[in-house]
Amino acid sequence: MTAIYPLLLKQLWHTPLANAADRSIIYRDRYRSSYRQTYARINRFAAALAASGAKRGDVIAVMDHDSHRYFECYFAIPMYGAVMMTVNSRLAPAQIAYTLNHSQATLLLLHTDFIPIIESIREQLVGIRKIIVLSDGDALPPTALSLDDEYEAWLKGRSDHFGFADFDENTRATVFYTTGTTGLPKGVFYTHRQLMLHTLAAGMALAAPARQQRFHAGDVYMPLTPMFHVHAWGIPYIATLLGVKQVYPGRYTAESLLRLIVQERVTFSHCVPTLLKMILAAAQAAGTDLRGWKVVVGGSALPRTLAKEALDMGIDCFAGYGLSETAPILTLAQSIEKPDGATPQADEDASTMQRCSAGRAIPLVDVQIVDATMQPQARDGSSNGEIAVRAPWLTQGYLKDSEASAALWQGGYLHTQDIGVMGADGYLRITDRLKDVIKVAGEWVSSLEVENVLASVAGVREVAVIGIPDARWGERPLALLTVDPELFDEAAAQQHIRSSISQGLISKHALLTQFRQVQGIAKTSVGKVDKKALRSEHGVAASLSPE
Repeated sequence: MTAIYPLLLKQLWHTPLANAADRSIIYRDRYRSSYRQTYARINRFAAALAASGAKRGDVIAVMDHDSHRYFECYFAIPMYGAVMMTVNSRLAPAQIAYTLNHSQATLLLLHTDFIPIIESIREQLVGIRKIIVLSDGDALPPTALSLDDEYEAWLKGRSDHFGFADFDENTRATVFYTTGTTGLPKGVFYTHRQLMLHTLAAGMALAAPARQQRFHAGDVYMPLTPMFHVHAWGIPYIATLLGVKQVYPGRYTAESLLRLIVQERVTFSHCVPTLLKMILAAAQAAGTDLRGWKVVVGGSALPRTLAKEALDMGIDCFAGYGLSETAPILTLAQSIEKPDGATPQADEDASTMQRCSAGRAIPLVDVQIVDATMQPQARDGSSNGEIAVRAPWLTQGYLKDSEASAALWQGGYLHTQDIGVMGADGYLRITDRLKDVIKVAGEWVSSLEVENVLASVAGVREVAVIGIPDARWGERPLALLTVDPELFDEAAAQQHIRSSISQGLISKHALLTQFRQVQGIAKTSVGKVDKKALRSEHGVAASLSPE
């Protein structure tokens, strides 16, 4: 009988233990370890789970900042055969209670900073039997919670050699909850096989370019998207397979992130546009040189003005695209190279626009632009449709929600709810979310394209465009702007829109855009612009007069 080699997360450790065992894994300025030492701790973690009575299939919840402990959870829990549930600590307490109960979590690993939240909902948590507290060495705050152990004490004295067994690669490894803007959070889950295939395909895509926009074994990696969100885009798994030095930053502040980038010589990260903007501002204020830093930007569209600012500072930034339901990477905006290794010549604006597109599909991903009847649209760079995808690692549905799962996979493709176009070269451009597209006089106006135009207007710090009811046009765009009042001029913004229309960059109906200056723009728990909240706050038909 032929022995089966299952695709399990434990297999990712063979290469780094053989080739990079002494390379560092770091948490802020608090902790430095190696791959060899970390793997020993993962074994102790599994032994602690066994001693606590955990069984295969049990759901173990984690509520921590981005740390070496979280990294250990990424492996120890699923390698044991349990399911890692990552708690979104930025949700409202009632939503956190819902996700913990819905996932049927039985054990909670809890950072001291979040004790007050769990204390406020403890009576609602029907399944949690044990709480292991996570501390950065600080004194525990006074609490009425019953805490069963402290993480380091829990691991202490356990064996460094647990002996992880083989099991079915289709065993569930993780579950987390997507923070959609409608209804209750939905549980998204992945198997070992799915995570392994995503790791191999996304890792191959990131490592493929000969020069820029690549992630390779010589890099130093620091995630800048929360580890509770889609496995930090799955890149800690890729980083481990490559055996690179890894840096985990804890709580995000511009100053601490910038300090770690410089001190640890970080060369590869990923983040949402708002965080990149914050870091660039901090670097400019401090006179910090960020040349050589590579950053994948996702979660929201990468504005061309932000990309140009980063490029001018010597940062190799480029966009990626994916969803919670896709593990998440589907496409990357990496440059096309000729067979001789030369990059095709392009003017600066065209090159920046390419970096800001969603990019091309990574290996094994089938991306289609389809109409309402699932018919493929032409790949001509202008034919709009919904983006529908297939890949061997996409989630097969939502936890305990058969109706939403069926809608997600209607017609045999996963429906992204994003509208896009694709060129003959395979580059995908997102034009809007299906629910955010603005319908003016029966024609679609892309809120993202109008935002991109307005983001380059002098004095605009941040912009979000929403559709609001209009008696004459059905809907019209409303641009919500945070501005520098000394630099911003509304007439100049309107002229910039006219110029962009004449260049064919945006719809002529963008002329109907009205402007409203605001103090701030609402964000979701993972840093995306929350357009549902903005429509609720600003979308009042009576506030607009028809023209």
